Amino acid sequence: FFFRLGDQYDKKEKTLFIFRLTLRLFTEQDTIRMTDKREMKIPTDDENSKRVRAESFHHAGGAEALRLQAGDHEKQYSGDIVRKRTEVEEQVLAKEQEAGDIIRTLPEDEKSLPKVDFFLPEILKNAIFVGHLVTDLDSVAGAIGAAALYGGTPALASEVNSETAFALEHFKVDAPRRLEEVLKETPDADICLVDHQQTSQMNPSINVDNVVGVIDHHALQSKTIVTDKPIYIDIRPWGSMSTIITHSFIRCGRRPPRDVAGMLLCAILSDTLNLLGPTTTDWDRLMVAVLAEIAGVNDIQLLASQQFKAKSRELANLSAVGLVNGDQKSFSFNTEKFQGEIGFAVVETTDDEVIRERISELLPEMVACKQEKNLSCLFLAIVNIVELKSCLLLCGPTEADLAQAAFGGPIDNGTVMDLGNRVSRKKDFIPVLTKTIQNGWSKTNIPRGPSMFKMKSHLEVDPEDPYANVKRVNDEDGTKDMNKGIPEQEEKKEEECGIIIG
Repeated sequence: FFFRLGDQYDKKEKTLFIFRLTLRLFTEQDTIRMTDKREMKIPTDDENSKRVRAESFHHAGGAEALRLQAGDHEKQYSGDIVRKRTEVEEQVLAKEQEAGDIIRTLPEDEKSLPKVDFFLPEILKNAIFVGHLVTDLDSVAGAIGAAALYGGTPALASEVNSETAFALEHFKVDAPRRLEEVLKETPDADICLVDHQQTSQMNPSINVDNVVGVIDHHALQSKTIVTDKPIYIDIRPWGSMSTIITHSFIRCGRRPPRDVAGMLLCAILSDTLNLLGPTTTDWDRLMVAVLAEIAGVNDIQLLASQQFKAKSRELANLSAVGLVNGDQKSFSFNTEKFQGEIGFAVVETTDDEVIRERISELLPEMVACKQEKNLSCLFLAIVNIVELKSCLLLCGPTEADLAQAAFGGPIDNGTVMDLGNRVSRKKDFIPVLTKTIQNGWSKTNIPRGPSMFKMKSHLEVDPEDPYANVKRVNDEDGTKDMNKGIPEQEEKKEEECGIIIG
């Protein structure tokens, strides 16, 4: 066709002509539609916008499903009761056009995918994708999504929690097998870590020499993995690791399967606290809008509510051991004035009073856990994910001193500090503690009185608990449950000494 243009055009004019013609062909292909069997019509911008909405969103979740339920900024209930839209609903609506533009570029079946995958790293092919210990929804969904994208096997580092179980059941996804089981079949398989890169959070069955990749959204802090060879690294400062996986699907021109999209959506909502958390980025908001459409979620707020209720139900049934250890991470420090490890546990709930009522159980368990793990400090933050507020439990004088230096504010009964609207360990808690320690904080020499918790103990499954919770038992008599709080007589001793146990 180029040479048939003749000699009346020079090479530059021919190239420009072909470019304009090609651009017109692609533009018309996207906008021309059949109005009947005899004629074709190019719609106006306004008509095209309406058509895009009607054809792209009427059948699924996304923005149109929300719009059909109510107006632009409120949702109608029975009678005259109206509530304002939640942040996640507002963001799905706000990102409607961008999400639609993205989705229309993604093929709906693999037959139309290119034979050569320019953007898929070969090193991750056939790898096992696994999250961190005390695995959460982002770890599990991210592993499932990464395995679907890069071609591998998802695995669990530990048993799933109730929130993850809800998401798996809701989108009819089979739970991945435990990593130990997968490695029995392929002991030398390549491993890609997802949602973590610290050795302290790795499943102990992982051989570091077999790690070929890391996909994460956390800061590079203490105990970051060290390898002898170059590996694939994808770390981005976004609110959820599943946001990274979703973006990678799009970047590679691939549409995640509906069930995988649903899992990724739930994970982003979980990690960003319904897009209200301080770690939330615009990428998280956009990917939620995209995934809600692909997964066919008609009421995203209902999904989020059901998901968080599932998470809170498990917390109410957990023992003190489960609450303290359920979402606990440790961080190492080595400054001139302080060397040691600090543990930081988080309990996220829709009803913080239920957890606060169990403080007398939680404090002794924190002390025992701190001693077992040889931690210099151990904190536990109770975060209300609805009201976006939190409080910090302090199990000893060292914790109280460091918390006072880092966060300030009054301490109730010497054990509970109000943290206000701070809700994120990654953004609100650990960075502040790190800065305080780096600026010269050191442990104070506060005298300690007698403590019942220096006795030896062990953990065992409570045979009388229908949820098979783990409890702490005193080794001396084998029967005493140490999570029942401080005996009255020993409480008095501690008060007389004017200190906090620890």
